[in-house]
Amino acid sequence: MSAPAKEAGMDMAGRLTRACEQLGLAADAAAIAKLVNYLAQMQRWNRTYNLTAIRDPQQMLVQHLFDSMAAVKPFSEALPAADAEAKVYDVGSGGGLPGVVLAILRPQWSVTCIDAVEKKTAFVRQMSGALGLPNLQARHARIETLDPADCNIVTSRAFASLDDFAQLAGRHVAKNGTLVAMKGKVPEEEIQALHARGEWQVDHIQPLQVPELQAERCLIWMRRSQGTL
Repeated sequence: MSAPAKEAGMDMAGRLTRACEQLGLAADAAAIAKLVNYLAQMQRWNRTYNLTAIRDPQQMLVQHLFDSMAAVKPFSEALPAADAEAKVYDVGSGGGLPGVVLAILRPQWSVTCIDAVEKKTAFVRQMSGALGLPNLQARHARIETLDPADCNIVTSRAFASLDDFAQLAGRHVAKNGTLVAMKGKVPEEEIQALHARGEWQVDHIQPLQVPELQAERCLIWMRRSQGTL
């Protein structure tokens, strides 16, 4: 590794460590190294496979990794115990956001990244091996074609409107599980459309503070309406 590249990696590691502290996440040196490696691999693959529209590594760090990291603690707190095992589906995962980040920071979770674009799931599969993440899987499929998966958490970062997300992915949520959409500003019109259908409802909206990012972010937590299976 060249000296400038090594310095850049050390800088990224320092910022990732600080971001974890700000978000209340315990991350050892091995986890930080995996996050740095994931970012480097994403940059490298992006030149050929167009995994993400963001090209600048500094922006990728904040808008992809920090953004995904901000969901880890809230997801953990939604489970019966802080160190509980969980089955998580990341729908429309693209290059593995937030799925790969969740798998790195929560090795006890089984995380499956699902995307309809084969080159993106190939990248996630490659990351599972390269980063030593046996708890990370990738499925090249449309979410509505898969058998119900009985997940604790089904999430999406940039997949669809709330109503479409609920219609396509909701059947993969376990009876006591939850559907969580990662959004920017609170999508009022999408919430109205979701409630108009009546099958799912917004349980609560959780604002997120993403380190180094001056933009609104929130989690939309959804549960089945009473009386729907």
